[in-house]
Amino acid sequence: MKLLRLNALNSHSVSEKTAVTIGNFDGVHLGHQAMIKQLKSVAEKQNLKSVVMIFEPQPLEYFKGYDAPPRISSLREKVEYLTELGVDYIAVAKFDHTFRSLTAEAFADILKEKLNAQHLVLGDDFHFGKNRQGNSEFLHNYGFEVTNLNTIALDGERVSSTRIRQTLLAGDLALAAQLLGRPYSITGRVQYGDQIGRTIDFPTINIRLNRHKPCLKGIYGVDVICETESLKDKVIADSAAQTGIAGYDPTSLFGAGHVGTRPAIKQAHPEWRLEVHFPDVSANLYGLLMRVTFLNYLHGEKDYPSLEALKAGIDDDVEKLLEFRRNHPTFPF
Repeated sequence: MKLLRLNALNSHSVSEKTAVTIGNFDGVHLGHQAMIKQLKSVAEKQNLKSVVMIFEPQPLEYFKGYDAPPRISSLREKVEYLTELGVDYIAVAKFDHTFRSLTAEAFADILKEKLNAQHLVLGDDFHFGKNRQGNSEFLHNYGFEVTNLNTIALDGERVSSTRIRQTLLAGDLALAAQLLGRPYSITGRVQYGDQIGRTIDFPTINIRLNRHKPCLKGIYGVDVICETESLKDKVIADSAAQTGIAGYDPTSLFGAGHVGTRPAIKQAHPEWRLEVHFPDVSANLYGLLMRVTFLNYLHGEKDYPSLEALKAGIDDDVEKLLEFRRNHPTFPF
């Protein structure tokens, strides 16, 4: 896979003839996967290279800022999932004032001149260009071959990024996994936090979210794997006496995860956090790239009246999540 950076003024170009699909691909869910499958089929039949064009930031993030829908997947995660699907190129278009002002014709020129597109695989509701002037018919008339793919449904309802956000927010992790084609996870590096957890005997790792806000909130049972080395081996090397609770992968650990703004902690500027407490672990994990997979929704965030009440609440949460792990010796969905 080759990664291209595109903008409205100065872009890399592709010399080979290509088949292109375009969209946000937030979550790279079952509908997106069907699109990629069709793209690769067209590319193979016509001896073309496959290109997925995505936008960064996502357009609604540009227009609405913090009020935009929360992200299912970061740019890193999108690139990883698309790479796993076997596309030849991922073109990341910088969505800014200049790009959003492109006419339909100028956008089509980028597809033709920069991406060398011959064939386009598009969703049935695809629009583009300033004021959404362009659509599949416009591109066909412009000279591209166009294949439109119908919406994918599950249980009679459209598979969409919006539906997945709603499902995750409701805590239905099993349905979210069905819609995504994989369990939901967030990947990020362990960074320094304010270390409040240590003061109440529940140390946590603080994982960089790489998005303006996440699409789930609350307390979860999580399975954590390190992308660069065995997490279990790292923990054993740091503290042989405390090896943690086994996860569902040979190298992973089970933990209590928290996603939210921590209303029980007085903060001048509350910010979204992803924190994980590993029972029976004392190790230096700073800087490691972690994948946190969400397995069990326990409850939403609570505003405890004191640190003592917070500690008691966390203690109860951890015990309930450990009970979940004991009752699910194999992966829960």
